[in-house]
Amino acid sequence: MTVVKVTRNHQVSIPKDIRDALGIKEGDLVEMREEGGRAVLIPKRLIDAEQAWFWTREWQEGEQEAEEDIRKGRVSGPFRNVDELRKHLGS
Repeated sequence: MTVVKVTRNHQVSIPKDIRDALGIKEGDLVEMREEGGRAVLIPKRLIDAEQAWFWTREWQEGEQEAEEDIRKGRVSGPFRNVDELRKHLGS
């Protein structure tokens, strides 16, 4: 356990071992909240608005399904060209 001091400006320093364990670097954002009489820090990452679709629940469920298909070998290809893909699909 590491004890830190609250400074005159109500600031605290996050000890190196905790920063390292949580992957917190200078300039990173953290959420801070009170839970049961404790101060809890949660590292946060900003998501660019143009990338937000990727992190929707629906998209992430699809990603998990695709990862499972890959793990179980339920994939085809690669195909050298479109004609080869069409032949595989029976079109």
